[in-house]
Amino acid sequence: MNFWETITGSDLTREWKTFEARAAALPADYQTAWGQIVTHLFPYANFTGRNLMPILDGALGLLEETASEGQHIDEVLGDDIAGFCAALAGGQGVRTYRDRWREQLNRNVARKLGRLGG
Repeated sequence: MNFWETITGSDLTREWKTFEARAAALPADYQTAWGQIVTHLFPYANFTGRNLMPILDGALGLLEETASEGQHIDEVLGDDIAGFCAALAGGQGVRTYRDRWREQLNRNVARKLGRLGG
């Protein structure tokens, strides 16, 4: 990855298109699950989303492998896709972008109130 790709994010776009092509080859119920996995994992992304690429690649690989073995999607993921995604991202209690923004906002407000009150 060169500097230009890092700045523009073209490497992420290329990788995302590869993921989508791989997901399109899956059975319909697996494609639906893939969409839910992506939706539930995005809150765990950093600013660029680069941290999710290996996780998404692994999840898609799991779906591809189990689809080729003929397993039903419920056998693979269970009925708690959000919990599955939380475990992939590092477990419950992992900070999401909302948590980071909330902490930053609280620090900024506390700093401003500290100046006003003192």
